[in-house]
Amino acid sequence: MIEHRGTLISEDLFEKRFVCDLNACKGACCVAGESGAPLEKDEEALLKKLWPKIRPYIPEKGQRAIDEHGVSEVDDDGDLVTTLVEGRGECAFTIFENGTALCGIEKAWKDGAVKFRKPISCHLYPIRVVKLAEHDGLNYHKWPICKPACTCGAKLDVPVYRFLKDALTRAYGKEWYDELELVHAEWEKRPRKKGR
Repeated sequence: MIEHRGTLISEDLFEKRFVCDLNACKGACCVAGESGAPLEKDEEALLKKLWPKIRPYIPEKGQRAIDEHGVSEVDDDGDLVTTLVEGRGECAFTIFENGTALCGIEKAWKDGAVKFRKPISCHLYPIRVVKLAEHDGLNYHKWPICKPACTCGAKLDVPVYRFLKDALTRAYGKEWYDELELVHAEWEKRPRKKGR
């Protein structure tokens, strides 16, 4: 782990390569899994407030799920997450365009209907943040459905953290991200172990 301005960063964020390939995965992260996207408490409140503006973007089944359960729920691990359609797999905020799952919240943001882009956990994926006593722990989450993103990232030689520049800047600020680039440059100079 690397300590950087109040965060502990897994070296995987420098070592692993990742670039989303929606043509290959079809947005599977929005429709797979056992629970919705992790939410911050303030994001839950914001989604409740913005729901009337986001609602027109959401398919009927997602609207129904949110009408019945609200914008969020607590999963089996006790974490606050976005509501799922029929309690499994598909996030209630998912929309489909040409067979690809996308975020309805982000679509509303792109259209200027709301100023909230999407939950930070979605924006930061495949980074998962663990709140520690004095730091945020930033870890790389490996999920088989993202194999095309790993292949694409390797082909383009884009480290995880660099693919997520916008999300990391949103979460921690421009100065934090700019300094992370310097940390990465120094990390690249380290002596390599044989076999790497």
